[in-house]
Amino acid sequence: MIYLDLFVGFLKVGSFSFGGAYGAIPLIRDIVLSYGWLEEDALVYMIAVGESTPGPIMVNLATYIGRSQAGIAGALIATTAVVLPSFVVILLAMTLLRKSLGNPYAQAVLRGLKPCVIGIVLATGTYMIARHCAEGAVSSGNVAAAMTALLAGIYFGSRRLWKGGLSPIGLIVLSALLGIILSGRC
Repeated sequence: MIYLDLFVGFLKVGSFSFGGAYGAIPLIRDIVLSYGWLEEDALVYMIAVGESTPGPIMVNLATYIGRSQAGIAGALIATTAVVLPSFVVILLAMTLLRKSLGNPYAQAVLRGLKPCVIGIVLATGTYMIARHCAEGAVSSGNVAAAMTALLAGIYFGSRRLWKGGLSPIGLIVLSALLGIILSGRC
C-alpha cells in the first residue's frame, strides 16, 4: 500500500505543481503531512538540504521521502511519479503544440502565470519565516528574515554590478555558509 501511496502522492505533486520547485513546496508539504511521511520540522530541514544538493528539489524530496518510507523501491517509485507528468507534458507539447507556442495568446497565458508563481514563492518563504516566529523561536525567525533580506540585497546588488549578477549556485553556497555561521546564534 505504501508504494501506491507514494506513487499517487508524488504524481499529484508532479501534476499540479506550476512554476517549478518553489511553487511545489506548499503542495509537497500538504501531501507529505497528510500521509504522515515526515514531521513538519523534518520537512523544512529536508527542503533546505534538497535545495543545497544538486538536482531539482522536487526530485530530491521525492527520492528522500520514498527512500525513508519504502527503501530503494520507494525512492524509485516516488521519483518516477514526480517526473512522469512533466515528461508526458513536454512530449505532448513538443509534438502537438510546436507551432502554438509562438501564438500571442499562448505567450500571454505564460506571461500571466509568472506573477502567480512569484506570489507562491513569496508566500512559501513568508510562511516558513512566520512559522518560526509563531513557535516562539522569534530570534530564529528574525535571523531568517534578516538573512532573506541580506541575500535579496546581495542578489539585486550583484545584478547592478555585473551583467548576469550572482549565479544561483553562488547564492545557494552563500546561503548555506550564512546558515552555518548564524545557526549557532539562534
